[in-house]
Amino acid sequence: MKKYKVGIIGATGMVGQRFALLLHNHPWFEVKVLAASSSSAGKAYKDAVRRWHMAEPMPVEFADMVVLDASADKEKIAGSVDFCFCAVNMPKADIKALEYDYAKLECPIVSNNSAHRATPDVPMVIPEVNSGHLSVIDAQRKRLGTKRGFIAVKSNCSLQSYVPLLHPLKKYGIKCAAVTTYQAISGAGKTFETMPEIIDNIIPYIGGEEEKSELEPLKIWGEVKGGEIVNADGPVITAQCLRVPVSDGHTAACFVSFEHKPTKQEILEAWDSFSGEPQALKLPSAPEKFIHYFEEADRPQPKLDRMTERGMAVCAGRLREDNLFDYKFIGCSHNTLRGAAGGAVLLAELLAAKGYFD
Repeated sequence: MKKYKVGIIGATGMVGQRFALLLHNHPWFEVKVLAASSSSAGKAYKDAVRRWHMAEPMPVEFADMVVLDASADKEKIAGSVDFCFCAVNMPKADIKALEYDYAKLECPIVSNNSAHRATPDVPMVIPEVNSGHLSVIDAQRKRLGTKRGFIAVKSNCSLQSYVPLLHPLKKYGIKCAAVTTYQAISGAGKTFETMPEIIDNIIPYIGGEEEKSELEPLKIWGEVKGGEIVNADGPVITAQCLRVPVSDGHTAACFVSFEHKPTKQEILEAWDSFSGEPQALKLPSAPEKFIHYFEEADRPQPKLDRMTERGMAVCAGRLREDNLFDYKFIGCSHNTLRGAAGGAVLLAELLAAKGYFD
């Protein structure tokens, strides 16, 4: 595999910092550009980052790299790299325009942002679940008038804690599901220092999160037809999303009913045997085993289990029959690894393996 030159747009934020950590020794990707807002531009990365949120230290090779202006230096950035990761904190309309600008400059964008998740010809991919949606990129390029440029996005971080667990069970005809997500503060770009109001507390509202949790799975389970992704008709999902005093790791309590109710053993076997293209292709960031089931009654727990397979696996536990639905279970995933930067890096590896950056 050739070495691709990459940029990180939004490099100073929490997800941008996670990208920096994941990419500094990556076997396929070499960071050539760090970009952020105009207030950071012209500064060394170590000076532009107001607060380093990661437990691991800033990679030394990035510390003195001069940060470029993600808006003013678009042409320079696009001409210096093979593609960019994007994780910016801007109004959605501005993000949408920025990502389009890069794509039209023939710079593919692998986005952590939500701005283009509903765009019909932009694939929103969980690599093990719906890698086939990448085929819509050809139609997107025709619309944009580009040869190389395109936008691909990863889904909302909280979906990773339950959609990958529901997906192998679709063969039994999922009728409906109810999910409550208990979401870590890093999902809001916060730490306990910067979000003291969460200590000894639960906040029962995360703006826009419930709508994403209910609608985004329908795009993930949709089909590519006529140059766009047509959302699936179902199953119906209802969601509640809570912010909880956990640093990293989103947990989901999921209830599900089926057209053809499987046995508990059939569900466990479906999870145990499930894998996708990242495992078949042995992508560098792919977990060897995607779904890990815990038999213990008090697992999975974010603190104990979020780093399973370097934070790229999805954990499950407490599968049991329910009085109202057919079954209930608990899911857990690392929200800034599998759910954000790590999921985007895995998506980029899949795009590279399939030749979309060439």
